[in-house]
Amino acid sequence: MVKHTGGCHCGAVRFEVWSSPDLHVFHCCSICTKKQNHHFIVPKSHFTLLQGLDNLTTYTFNTHVAKHTFCKTCGVQSFYTPRSNPDGYVALHCLDPGTVQSVTVEKFCGEKWEESMQAHKSIRDMSKP
Repeated sequence: MVKHTGGCHCGAVRFEVWSSPDLHVFHCCSICTKKQNHHFIVPKSHFTLLQGLDNLTTYTFNTHVAKHTFCKTCGVQSFYTPRSNPDGYVALHCLDPGTVQSVTVEKFCGEKWEESMQAHKSIRDMSKP
């Protein structure tokens, strides 16, 4: 486990997350495709928001389980809580350089979410410590 740090473009939002330096990330649903968001899932206990809580706003859609949080100033989504793992957080594109050794990308069909969740054997466990 290594400590990754990251945040939004303007610096108002900063976080740290403990995870492997070798990341398993997902490319999934329509909103993630539009935002070019690849994400990895960590347990809530491995994520710490260091600053910017008052600068965050949230977007939800469809089931409203996923919480897409983003900076009110620069509009960047540094992290969010996914529908697949409401007990975890995801982040990748806003990590600071230097701690990621490798990235493996897995496709997950968010447009057929229920079917994809049934077929995936380990995604729900990724937010467990």
